[in-house]
Amino acid sequence: MAVSDLDQGHGVPVKDVSAALRVDPSFVTTQSKMLEKMSLLRRASSREDARVVLMSLSERARKHATSLSAKQELFSKFIFSEFNETSIRDLLGKLSLLENRLEKAALKLSADL
Repeated sequence: MAVSDLDQGHGVPVKDVSAALRVDPSFVTTQSKMLEKMSLLRRASSREDARVVLMSLSERARKHATSLSAKQELFSKFIFSEFNETSIRDLLGKLSLLENRLEKAALKLSADL
């Protein structure tokens, strides 16, 4: 879904997907190769820089994503039915703060070792 959301029609670099998912680029590379074997993803070298791999959804994946979007909307409505826009914004802010604090705590812990 990150590839679908980020792709502007020219493919998405691995580094952009890894940043969006907050995972290591090697994880995205490994997973994208598996998705490519399943004919769900296309991978191609960038014309500007052959070191950069651009990913885009295959037509098969687009059709599957379209069929899932209605289900996803129903799940989202169910999950967030008790939340209004303000409470969702507050929750996301607190999760971001928590993520930041956990990163700092991990750095402190590694510095103490």
